[in-house]
Amino acid sequence: MDRIVVTGNGPLSGQIPIAGAKNACLTLMPATLLSDEPLTLTNAPRLSDIRTMTTLLQSLGAEVSALNGGQVLAMSSHGLNNHTADYDIVRKMRASILVLGPMLAREGRAIVSLPGGCAIGARPVDLHLKAFEAMGADLDLRDGYVHAEAKGGLKGAVIDFPVVSVGATENALMAATLAKGTTVLKNAAREPEIVDLARCLRKMGAQIEGEGTSTITIEGVDRLHGATHPVVTDRIELGTYMLAPAIAGGEVELLGGRLDLVAAFAEKLEAAGVSVTETDKGLKVARKTDRVRAVDVVTEPFPGFPTDLQAQMMALLCFAEGTSVLEERIFENRFMHAPELMRMGARIEVHGGTATVKGVEKLKGAPVMATDLRASVSLILAGLAAQGETVVSRVYHLDRGYERVEEKLGNVGAKIQRVQGDG
Repeated sequence: MDRIVVTGNGPLSGQIPIAGAKNACLTLMPATLLSDEPLTLTNAPRLSDIRTMTTLLQSLGAEVSALNGGQVLAMSSHGLNNHTADYDIVRKMRASILVLGPMLAREGRAIVSLPGGCAIGARPVDLHLKAFEAMGADLDLRDGYVHAEAKGGLKGAVIDFPVVSVGATENALMAATLAKGTTVLKNAAREPEIVDLARCLRKMGAQIEGEGTSTITIEGVDRLHGATHPVVTDRIELGTYMLAPAIAGGEVELLGGRLDLVAAFAEKLEAAGVSVTETDKGLKVARKTDRVRAVDVVTEPFPGFPTDLQAQMMALLCFAEGTSVLEERIFENRFMHAPELMRMGARIEVHGGTATVKGVEKLKGAPVMATDLRASVSLILAGLAAQGETVVSRVYHLDRGYERVEEKLGNVGAKIQRVQGDG
């Protein structure tokens, strides 16, 4: 497997184009199962997770073609011939569970393996299943598979999620578009990816109101038609590359960046001494001081600070003047990057869901291991300002969520390369 080698190389300068959102695209792709007409997605990211979802949809009988170098996905589900999402595919990625709602809504039945993905703690699918049961589905969990059936179709219902869940909101939203009657999702997630999904579904003929708020109302329709839809900018990739000049110094413009997608994150950067300004092309980020200031971070559902930027933010705070406290409220077991950063000289103490980071002036390059997607890129970011060489192994995690990292960072002056071999 490949490794990424990073050598601290001073300030960065230039532009980084931001791709379409992985988490949005992985949600939009299963929407093709809701219609027998073509769905085309533009601005798609070129990632291994997208290829996994492609394989899953094709296994169900959908046609998926990657055009324009993979940035356009042309899909059609006019000839579905399989109702089982097999474990061998689903185990690679948790987003695979998102085929359940569309299949159940359109076909009236589905068998979906319980999913896999990054090992960052329990992420149960019970909220998805309870939503479908409220809509009249019969569910049976056996042999690691969810067997779902809705004889006579799904029915509208009031679904009040006990906790905010992005995946359950997305799954229920898609299923409700073809349900009989009105469905109301309460305590719904408000992420930009859900707003993007609702806009795409509306283009396909769905009747949806309230996306972006905690209450979404869906009036079911008999059928959906085809559409073309651009995938929203990836706010996590955006935030990740905003941290590159914050850590290494310099000034970088993030093409396609939008402040509304990362407002809470940008506020923390500003508090730490990093300027974030809007431009005609996106966002420009520059560190204003020699060392950033310590700040405290609490991860929360959107519009709060994203859990998917916690690891990367920790990399920045390793260099901060003072002591920072990061509290992880979304996932347990999401500080696995901390021991790897400590190998580079970081001073971090973890107690349950809280990490205390005492900033140091310098980190030293070291061999480190990626434990999950966001942890992998946090180690690369830390390596941008570390003395000497940082070698990040197990970067297959990285390829699930970031396209051409070494090219994008290399183009703004980072000394970074991918090497073949064990890792």
